[in-house]
Amino acid sequence: MENMNFKVDLEKCIHCGLCAQDCIAKIIQLDGNKTPQVTKPERCIGCQHCLAICPVGAISVCGKNPQDSEQIYSQNSDMILNLIKSRRSDRNYKQENVSKDKMDKLKDMLSWVPTGCNFHGLNFHFIDDIEVMNEFREHVNTKLVNALTKKPIKAVAESFSHYTKMLIDGEDVIFRGAPHMLVVSNSVKAPCAKEDAIIALSYFELYAQSMGLGTCWCGLGQTCMMLFPELSEYMGIKEGYQSSYVILFGEKAVNYARTTQNEKSPVICAEKQGFEKLSAGKKIKRYFWNFVR
Repeated sequence: MENMNFKVDLEKCIHCGLCAQDCIAKIIQLDGNKTPQVTKPERCIGCQHCLAICPVGAISVCGKNPQDSEQIYSQNSDMILNLIKSRRSDRNYKQENVSKDKMDKLKDMLSWVPTGCNFHGLNFHFIDDIEVMNEFREHVNTKLVNALTKKPIKAVAESFSHYTKMLIDGEDVIFRGAPHMLVVSNSVKAPCAKEDAIIALSYFELYAQSMGLGTCWCGLGQTCMMLFPELSEYMGIKEGYQSSYVILFGEKAVNYARTTQNEKSPVICAEKQGFEKLSAGKKIKRYFWNFVR
């Protein structure tokens, strides 16, 4: 990173070496006085670990100063677990806009979602007004009904065959009456394009649910984004970027009283046992299961 701009406040630095120890790129070294200095700044990935870990706030990097960061507070793990357990896919929404305060907080939070290789190439495309959502919804539903009833398109028919009758009858089976939508797009050059989007929306969903908002992952909406190119133009997706996934959200029309009672997921813990020498047949089977999709 050419503009790493690594600075050390010598009056604050306690020469603990934590910044060098935690540097992912291994480019921070300690000089003879145990003062951190940078070698090969072009290898910096801009993670800001050095700024975050310094116990006295002596390090500035990438134009960011420690006094502008928030302190980290301990969290109530039981409350977080309850939030995870109580998360539901909401399909009943109030027909009103989410307040500007909540919407602004949701948008601001997205600057902190992690990305593979610290690429940070994600773009977040909101429909934050119910009137805009209704226009989008009407266009997509009309186009689907026309495609399914007048001009059969194999890909559309296969994707929506289960919902064809409901769509024709006027049910909003794609967008579930949601007043808002978020589409995540990523650069085609991103090293972890799909994974970045899913992680970002997982963060978004839990934060939205903590505000009392409803959310619903919208795979059919993502299919529509892929099938109808004008939707990407409408949402402002740039060339060289593609939509990765869609989530619906809004104020809940219903509230759940309790968590569900899920079956325990299999948890397998490895034991020290040495490594088996696999036969050619076992290797082929394992490669098949590792890469089949």
